Amino acid sequence: MSNPHIWSTPRRLQPSISLLAAFEAVCRTGSTAAAARELSLTQGAVSRMVKTLEEQLEVTLFKRERKRLKPTDAAKAYAHDVRKALDLIARSTLGLRANPGGGTLSLAILPTFGTRWLAPRLPHFLAAHPGVTINLGTRLQRFDFAQSTFDAAIHFGDPDWPETEHVKLFDERMIACCAPDFHKRHPLDEARDLLTAPLLLLETRPRAWTSWFEAHGCGAQPARGMMFDQFATMIQAAIHGMGVALLPAFLASGEIEAGRLVPAYGEAISGVGAYYLIWPQSGAQHPPLRSFRAWLETETADLQ
Repeated sequence: MSNPHIWSTPRRLQPSISLLAAFEAVCRTGSTAAAARELSLTQGAVSRMVKTLEEQLEVTLFKRERKRLKPTDAAKAYAHDVRKALDLIARSTLGLRANPGGGTLSLAILPTFGTRWLAPRLPHFLAAHPGVTINLGTRLQRFDFAQSTFDAAIHFGDPDWPETEHVKLFDERMIACCAPDFHKRHPLDEARDLLTAPLLLLETRPRAWTSWFEAHGCGAQPARGMMFDQFATMIQAAIHGMGVALLPAFLASGEIEAGRLVPAYGEAISGVGAYYLIWPQSGAQHPPLRSFRAWLETETADLQ
């Protein structure tokens, strides 16, 4: 939904792009002469534009010292925000020119989720929405949408980001897996046998093994073993017989079907979080996001 207050904003708080571009260029380059060369304007024109902006905002942005303009601290902070806004406008314009029939969705993804679950399915979305372009970037931790270029993120954990909306994709279910040869060398007849087996741990799931042992009646056992920062590398370590990995069922299923891994012991259990699609409230009506959200809800309906 569009912001009903935008058009009631006083005109002086909506400076033209040309004035803002001149102001930002002076702050960044340090002089009206350098800004003029960059913008293909005269030095006098840049000086007048800066003066016009100050009059429009009714704020002094520069101190005049020996015919030089020195930005105030407030102007430096303002220039930082203006720079981001101008960059966003430029990127949006390039995206429109490159894809006038649709739109662009910039999506932050978890690396293994993106490569193992999302990537094989994306061609179906793109075929159904030929005008939409999706740009992917990896983020392991939560971030501030206001300080990024992302329209949405696929996140694991809790959907408690400020000023965002979300849709739950599915709960994580974890299964203990190992290589077939490893299973032959290390008989795992009961859950407690895993206490003496080499375990593979993930940095972002510090309590995963503890929860697994609790679920199998072993109490809150501390887990020790080799640590990984991504599931992808941990899966490869398990395939090469380096230990037992506790993997999300949706990632483990393909490896088990291919015979590269086998269940070490027991069935999949509930994990310690869920996967969510999260987006800033201000971008909820972005058409590519709305299309992607609807498609993603359909794709994960059987996993709820």
